[in-house]
Amino acid sequence: MTILIVLVVVVLLLLFVGALYNGLVRKRNSVDNGWSQIDVQLKRRLDLIPNLVETVKGYAEHEREALEAVIAARNGAVAAPDTPGAQAAAEGPIAGALRQLFAVSEAYPDLKANTNFLSLQEELSATEGRIAYARQFYNDAVLRYHNAIDQVPGVIVAKMFSFNHREYFDAGPEADRVPSVSF
Repeated sequence: MTILIVLVVVVLLLLFVGALYNGLVRKRNSVDNGWSQIDVQLKRRLDLIPNLVETVKGYAEHEREALEAVIAARNGAVAAPDTPGAQAAAEGPIAGALRQLFAVSEAYPDLKANTNFLSLQEELSATEGRIAYARQFYNDAVLRYHNAIDQVPGVIVAKMFSFNHREYFDAGPEADRVPSVSF
């Protein structure tokens, strides 16, 4: 009888550890999925930028500084490692350069009326919204994952199976900075 009780306790303990492990795996996969969604949207934005720059060049050729800032920011983002920290650091300069480019476009009525420019501006705006949503989803998934691996009893299983913390995606204060534009 004692052997049966010990066997039942061991089986229940194994089932409990297995359930905790599976829960941690699901949370880790959710973090990975969240990151891949951010990555898709960041790449989409990077793909739209060359078309935007070419469209603006035709109307605002002497605004070379704004165009070069966008190109440099894009090149920096393309070269950045594929990690949340590196991509977040590249996020600020791109967001600032795009805001400055759109602010410069206000001085060119023909450009503002160009359907290609308007379409690209709308696509970039929609992509920015998707990036913000994906970033929020990712950061929420990281928070849930961190809570799961830092709280008892998950911390025990997390240490046993080497579940490690993940980086948050924080674009930092530069991404929120309003550009200064002078004509």
